[in-house]
Amino acid sequence: MGDIAIIGSGYVGLVTGACLSEFGLHVTCVDKNVNKIAKLNACEVSIYEPGLKDLICRNIDNKRLNFITDIKKAISDNKVILIAVGTPPSSDGSADVIHVLEVAMEIGLKP
Repeated sequence: MGDIAIIGSGYVGLVTGACLSEFGLHVTCVDKNVNKIAKLNACEVSIYEPGLKDLICRNIDNKRLNFITDIKKAISDNKVILIAVGTPPSSDGSADVIHVLEVAMEIGLKP
């Protein structure tokens, strides 16, 4: 069993996952984007943050960080689930939390 699953591998989820894995935790980052996950598993990082690529590559090599598309597996295989999906602004400027709610519902439906 892993330690932490992070649902969402954008800027927040990716940086958080990389940093937590550097502390020695086993982290699974989840994203719906198959191409993004394949690139991350190959240590191809599209986000620029000083030192991030090295951090990700080191923790992939040390088997503390991995990337998957299967949210159900991530939920069942980890002790802690963090939601780090996008919250783009709605037309009135408030945060659109529909993706957060969708993930929360999926976590709640855990088998």
